[in-house]
Amino acid sequence: MTAERTSLVYVTYIRATPEKVFDAITRPEISRRYWGHENVSDWKPGSKWAHVRANESREVNLVGKVIEVSPPNRLVVSWTNASQEADPESYSRVTFDVVEYDDMVRLTVTHDDLIAGSGMATGVSKGWPIVLSSLKSLMETGQGIDIFAKPKSA
Repeated sequence: MTAERTSLVYVTYIRATPEKVFDAITRPEISRRYWGHENVSDWKPGSKWAHVRANESREVNLVGKVIEVSPPNRLVVSWTNASQEADPESYSRVTFDVVEYDDMVRLTVTHDDLIAGSGMATGVSKGWPIVLSSLKSLMETGQGIDIFAKPKSA
């Protein structure tokens, strides 16, 4: 029996050019500044990509393939935990749509084909909001936020 699938959609507006936002997603030296990970690939359809922790461990957390790339407006990748790379059922899909709006862009991130109720669905539902907030902060102020921050105790 096939597991039920779900989708998550996040939209943010960023004072930046489409080129700068697209580069922030695809260039490891930029993604490490707001995501704490480097997105590593040659960004050609069919190529592998990896989400590599930007610390001394260099742990590969996520992997997938580039499905579609149309700089600076669209990137589609498959997405799974590195530990589940061999399981085709574990893969979901992430689409980054970057649309120019005067002196800013609207970035829409659609994470779909997620297994409903899975650890991945739970994790990305918490992760995307802070990652996108950090991206926005980096683009607009030159500094990302701490995406690994934890709530202070009451």
